[in-house]
Amino acid sequence: MPWRELAEPVRMQRVALVAPVAALHDVLREVADAGTVELARPAEGPAAGELETYARTAVVRGEAAALAGWTPAAEVPALAARLAGVGGAVVPTPTPRGLDPPTLLPGGGTARRSFTPLVETYGTVPYADVDPTVVAAGAYMLMFGMMFGDAGHGLLLVLAGLLVRAGRPAALSRVRGLWPFVVGSGACAVVFGLLYGEFFGPTGVVPVLWLSPLEEPLTLLAVALGVGAVLLAAAQAIGTVNRWREGGWTFALASASGVAGVALLAGLGGIVLGAATGYGLLVALGVAVMVTGVALAFLGFLAASGGGGAGVTQATVEVFDAVLRLGTNLVSFARLAAFGLTHAALGMVVWDGTTALAGAGVLGLVGAVVLFVVGNAVTFALEALVAGVQALRLEYYELFSRIFTAEGRPFRPWHVPLDAEAAAPASAPTSRSLP
Repeated sequence: MPWRELAEPVRMQRVALVAPVAALHDVLREVADAGTVELARPAEGPAAGELETYARTAVVRGEAAALAGWTPAAEVPALAARLAGVGGAVVPTPTPRGLDPPTLLPGGGTARRSFTPLVETYGTVPYADVDPTVVAAGAYMLMFGMMFGDAGHGLLLVLAGLLVRAGRPAALSRVRGLWPFVVGSGACAVVFGLLYGEFFGPTGVVPVLWLSPLEEPLTLLAVALGVGAVLLAAAQAIGTVNRWREGGWTFALASASGVAGVALLAGLGGIVLGAATGYGLLVALGVAVMVTGVALAFLGFLAASGGGGAGVTQATVEVFDAVLRLGTNLVSFARLAAFGLTHAALGMVVWDGTTALAGAGVLGLVGAVVLFVVGNAVTFALEALVAGVQALRLEYYELFSRIFTAEGRPFRPWHVPLDAEAAAPASAPTSRSLP
């Protein structure tokens, strides 16, 4: 699938389903069986009588009847061929002004489909926006791995994902499609476990390839904030594209989740980096960029408020909130280091207790084995839950809040199998005007 198709919702086409009045019910049966067209939901009628209800809502002119709906553009040829067999036709029509198409995210492969719930749980992607599913999944797994950095625990998570793929236990068969997400998160935990030198705790089974979290917490904290800055920048970039697609460059320039937000983040980064390196010119440049961002954001908020004295006050407060929120969003990523440290500390406690018991005779050795197994089981369950929730929290509050400013409408095609719809003839649709 081309990269562009992965980065945006499926292209939708507004269509008119046209048929002779006598063939309307046959056409509707084919549409219901195909399950690729969303028609306006009838305001009346039980589910069992939907076909007749849709037929009554058709626009009739003489001997012809028509209904409007949405379908994926790629489905138009197949749908037209299908309806031609019963005397119907599919006529592509322009999208009415002010009417947004429904959103259908691309299916892709198994891995792509397993990541979709991460975005859909937050909300429906607006049709005009970029679909961030792949980027969001990568960010989630990276953050999870950084907080759950233990090679042994990561391998257990990979094994759990493979068991889910196999449908075992049977109770997990309903979430079988999520196995790539579980395996990917476990693989990231393995990578960070190797970097931290953690394998069911500091057992020494694997060497420290980068740093030990408990020995260099400040370095880990600085890296966590750096990762957060990169992720925020990526979210702002996607948000800028979305604002441009939603309202053009004017809207994108003055939006806090657009160019104005990018300038605020870049200016803050320049100030921090310049202060850390003692490079005064970089600090001055950061201040200038940040002031530009503040000015753009102020103009955007002022335009949204309607202007006037009250508008100036409102815009000032909102600019202050945007700057403050940027700082708090960045600081929130410190939890990547904090929970990584917590995981390492729990692993160290279990391992220290295990080694202490192992030297106390046979009973001590038995106790050491029990403590190691139970301690790691508790640590695995607790930290997997905490890291999973915290990664989701960072994804939704810090990143998605910049990517999305509105919510779309999900594509809901009408689908009833042919043999489920009564074939008894119904009354002819009545004439009505176009909506």
